[in-house]
Amino acid sequence: MAPLRVHPDNPRYFSDAGRAIYLTGSHHWDVLLDNGERPGGFDFEGYLDRLASWGHNFIRLWTHEAWTHEVNPTIYLRTGPRFDLSRFNPEYFERLRARVVRARERGFYVAVMLFNGWSIHDNGEGNPWPRHPFNRTNNVNGIDGADVHTLRVPAITRLQETYVRKVVETVGDLDVLWEISNESPGESRDWQYHLIRYLKTLSPHPVGMTSCFPRGRNEDLLRSPADWISPNHRGGYKRSPPLADGSKVVLLDTDHLWGIGGDRAWVWKSFLAGHHPIYMDPLDDDPEREDARRAMGQTRHLAERLDLARMVPSPDLCSSGHCLAGEGGMVVYLPRGRGKIDLSAYHREGEAEWLDPGSGAIIPAGRAARRVRAPFRGDAVLYLRASPTLRAISS
Repeated sequence: MAPLRVHPDNPRYFSDAGRAIYLTGSHHWDVLLDNGERPGGFDFEGYLDRLASWGHNFIRLWTHEAWTHEVNPTIYLRTGPRFDLSRFNPEYFERLRARVVRARERGFYVAVMLFNGWSIHDNGEGNPWPRHPFNRTNNVNGIDGADVHTLRVPAITRLQETYVRKVVETVGDLDVLWEISNESPGESRDWQYHLIRYLKTLSPHPVGMTSCFPRGRNEDLLRSPADWISPNHRGGYKRSPPLADGSKVVLLDTDHLWGIGGDRAWVWKSFLAGHHPIYMDPLDDDPEREDARRAMGQTRHLAERLDLARMVPSPDLCSSGHCLAGEGGMVVYLPRGRGKIDLSAYHREGEAEWLDPGSGAIIPAGRAARRVRAPFRGDAVLYLRASPTLRAISS
């Protein structure tokens, strides 16, 4: 696993030592901090075991500056009952490094979250602000952080930059992705832009900006200096995700679409649109979520067989509109298990195979025809392997 960089030839993907890398995986609120709302601790090793069993390769490492319940370890040390914002808590940064290292050892790419918009005001789950270190009643430094995720108070911004430097010093030698903040409000845009640029002076690793909430606009993500983004639901990302155009790597996160939601059809549609589907996951036994988890593993295993660097979303090549194609082959998702595919880019019909998203079974299909029907009921995936005589499909 080499350091990730945006792929120079197909910027819908990251590059790992020249290979185009597809990222997908489940993430949970408690992967880094113990949360008093769910006492008993989080089994991080067991979590990685489950993701490995599903075939995932990515985690989003959450943080919380504050929550409605106690979180531990905290970022800052306390002097008596109050935080001292000049003193970092070694336990927090030791755990951060240990969990990134362990996830990497297990074969997972890791996005490290720096801030959390749900730590600064009530979004309907309760008000965390009374526990926040930048609340003036909670620190010995005279900081009043009512504008904590803006650039309005330079002293707060300097403290945040110092914290960012500390995180980079802690895990910046490892291969990580950076995420500025989870769902900070819309007015945080310029603050996030500033921190993206600041991070880029400290670290070569890709920096991400994820959907603002409330008042988030996907246009702000696309215009940002970030390398990767996670949009909200506007623009059809929940039903039939629009095609990735390569302007940003898109980690399409159910957290910003449903909160918790999304099925296997959404996973396949996202993959074939050139996105990287990731899943906010309570890690329960819900059948729809289990289908989505398996689909993420299926797409990841298929992606490793493809030359993604030479493939682009190609909806016009199949009747369903869900197709990834190029010199690396052709993959089509058929929600009803049948449809038409355009083989005009091929000098001859290629060898094909069916994948049953329900069972995971792979069934040889012989030579693909222009009209296709799966040999099983329900939705289906058709993979047409690249032929030496395949003509390039334009990006």
